[in-house]
Amino acid sequence: SPEGIAALQAAKPLAEKKREAMAKAVSVSERAKIDLSAEYRHPMPFTDCADVPDNAYPDGDIADKAIAHLQVLKDKPFFFAVGFLKPHLPFAAPKKYWDMYTRSQCAPSAVKDWPKGMPPIAGSNWGELLGYANGAKANEPDVARQLIHGYCAATSYVDAQIGRVIDGLDRLGLRGNTVIILWGDHGWKLGEYGAWCKHTNFELDAHAPLILDAPGCTQGRRTQALVEFVDIYPTLADLCGLPVPAACEGTSMVPLLNDPKRAWKAAAFSQYPRKGDQVMGYTMRTKDWRYTEWIDRKTRQVVARELYDHRLPGMELVNLADDPTHAGTVTKLSAQLAGGSGWKAVAKGVN
Repeated sequence: SPEGIAALQAAKPLAEKKREAMAKAVSVSERAKIDLSAEYRHPMPFTDCADVPDNAYPDGDIADKAIAHLQVLKDKPFFFAVGFLKPHLPFAAPKKYWDMYTRSQCAPSAVKDWPKGMPPIAGSNWGELLGYANGAKANEPDVARQLIHGYCAATSYVDAQIGRVIDGLDRLGLRGNTVIILWGDHGWKLGEYGAWCKHTNFELDAHAPLILDAPGCTQGRRTQALVEFVDIYPTLADLCGLPVPAACEGTSMVPLLNDPKRAWKAAAFSQYPRKGDQVMGYTMRTKDWRYTEWIDRKTRQVVARELYDHRLPGMELVNLADDPTHAGTVTKLSAQLAGGSGWKAVAKGVN
């Protein structure tokens, strides 16, 4: 409403409100995680299954607190960030969510090796998992199935907690004028390439969930458009009728809500480092390709390249960057990536 927009404009900037809300959400999450880990001796197990209520684990407790806090927020415009822990490690969830799956359903990937021709710098040592008891045995079949089972259980557990918070909005009559954006901060490997966790520029790690629900928008639509997390801020501002600050690097996704098949960004960009901060891997995903350059941050020289064909089904399996038949594609995509700054031209190209 005009009154609501005016109230938002008079309030603190969205970025500041977001920082404050995230700080509160993270403090709840971190405190809960510390309490949970205190039950274990180091190193702790990578899964946990107990026949307990949802709020016996941190995410259920976070959902309880979020639902209660909606009562405080309900009578005025608000921004509320709720941060859940799962499905991060450890894969801990009440038994009923484990019971939704059988161990036989949790078969590990048949792809056990890194992509053919991959430069060594592009791989990862899945060190996060190695910090847990038996983490080094993750590629043993029974251990892999246990991990995948735990990931599925943890995902269903957090899905239920998200549903509880949305139900809380419904009970308060807030759903009709509330924008909901759900996202995860990264993808995840569950034994693909014989590897686990994240920490790479591959599609499995860079492609993350993003679901948006806004008043007046048709539900259940999907888009193949390339979007980025930097697009979230301008999208929220746009939906609230607020000006998008010029400093924003993203693009409002509102046009996609009404026309999911419309022309959109030519590429999406992300990056992940190696050797501390010595080498940065800049990666760009277009409709047909993923192109990555590993650049020495001192010399600005490209030390390795990767090119994967997404016109083919399935995972990124063959690095084509050194294939002479794709030299023209590498030249074109390298110019578009522009040493990691190509996002500027792509963002400007969206109308």
